[in-house]
Amino acid sequence: MVLTSAPRYLSIKHKNLIPRKVNKMLDGKQIIVTGCSSGIGAETARLIKELGGSVIGIDRNEASENVDQFFQADLSNKASIDKLVSELPKGANGLANIAGVPPTAPPELVIRVNLVGLKYFTGKVIDDLADGASIVHLASLAGAGWQNAVDQIKEAADLDFDQVDDFVARHKIGETKGRSYFFAKEALVVWTMQNRWTQRERGLRINSVSPGAVETPILPDFLETLGKKAEESRKVMDRFATPKDVAPVVAFLLSDMNQWIRGTNIPVDGGQFSNVLCNMNGL
Repeated sequence: MVLTSAPRYLSIKHKNLIPRKVNKMLDGKQIIVTGCSSGIGAETARLIKELGGSVIGIDRNEASENVDQFFQADLSNKASIDKLVSELPKGANGLANIAGVPPTAPPELVIRVNLVGLKYFTGKVIDDLADGASIVHLASLAGAGWQNAVDQIKEAADLDFDQVDDFVARHKIGETKGRSYFFAKEALVVWTMQNRWTQRERGLRINSVSPGAVETPILPDFLETLGKKAEESRKVMDRFATPKDVAPVVAFLLSDMNQWIRGTNIPVDGGQFSNVLCNMNGL
């Protein structure tokens, strides 16, 4: 489916490091944020407001803080998304696709929300975005191995909601712990790259951000799924990320300060992916 229409800071944890001169870099911009009620989505919404923007929040759970307008929707359900799109105001300057479910959820639900629903919603709303809008997907370090799943990713390119169960069964995605989450993020990274120039005549750009483990309410789900890999990560990481580490990168990509970043996936993982690459290549 292609869319057509630093150590010294650790002692000052969470200090506001945003320079005064850019603290309104989203001034006047209206941004749609999915998953706005908790975790990275909630922090992104808060930061957008701090940077001068307004927030159209979307979540399956109620959210009242840091949103100017709120819409409740189930992004695993096609009819719910259709209803949502019909109600959303037009002309938003950005879309932050942050909603998602953890790898401990049923594999069919993970694929529907984290991949199929995200792509469907983006495709439905893109024509209503303002020219020059920025779309940012929340991917994951879990998607770093997409090169090993190219055939499955190609097959899932046009996957519809009612085809998910069969796809999961045929590829035995539910038989490997957490594989549904990894696959959804792999496919999302690839979709971001494929759409690097989609609708560039309108000035639209699409990028993704890939955090490692983040201290959110669903962190235990990730640690349970990763098992030994999580312990290995702890040995090389000084700490897990927090939403305050990730949201500024999303906000930057939503701003007009990155007109020449297109189809790019940015790791926000404290150097974890670089560590993996170095180990893979004997460095």
